[in-house]
Amino acid sequence: MKLHESYTFHAQQFQQLKNLVAQGEGLTLEFKRKAAFPDKIVREMIAFANTKGGILLVGVGDDLSIPGLKYPDDESYVIRQALQKCTPPLPYIETYIPIGNARTVLQYEIPESTVKPHALQVEERRQESYVRVEDKSIKASREVRQIVRRLGQKRDVYFHYGSYEQLLMRYLDEHPSITLQTFMTISGLKKSLASHKLVLLAIAGVLKVTPHERGDLYSLVLRPGSRSTGT
Repeated sequence: MKLHESYTFHAQQFQQLKNLVAQGEGLTLEFKRKAAFPDKIVREMIAFANTKGGILLVGVGDDLSIPGLKYPDDESYVIRQALQKCTPPLPYIETYIPIGNARTVLQYEIPESTVKPHALQVEERRQESYVRVEDKSIKASREVRQIVRRLGQKRDVYFHYGSYEQLLMRYLDEHPSITLQTFMTISGLKKSLASHKLVLLAIAGVLKVTPHERGDLYSLVLRPGSRSTGT
């Protein structure tokens, strides 16, 4: 962690903050009014690190207001304590941005990690990982965790294109996406094997996975000159 700390108001820095807030929350930007629930803040930071990186602002409302924090040191402390439950350790830069009237916004810049996936220790023997989808941080499934980890390893992937893979491709020729449960149903495969096949195809770049709270969606990766036939 790197810390950039200053309690001196800078008009240019404040204007940059306002410009950033005006963009609204999205894939790489998240707002929190305060650090009342530090574990939730760490989940957002983990999701950024596991996806494309991003910026988290504490002291900014969902309505784009910038009330700031009266006691930024206290807020920073509880966040840093919660970050100790993150494995592996999360890379980030913390910056204090004074906004006047003895108020401060905490800015956390989280780069896309090179040691994905990061996870939060929620119980003694249970960890949870998160990824960013549009403007939300979603709990990562077992399959998504594997895909994130193995894509980060940048190793060649080999898979057998057999009857089950052909069945999957025929299904995706007629439908925009498929879930693990649906693939199990149409193929008759057990969960572990169906999961393994989807993960391999995603790592190989044949399928794109979109994490979803009700079940990840797998769709064909469109190649140059190809078009989707799904509805």
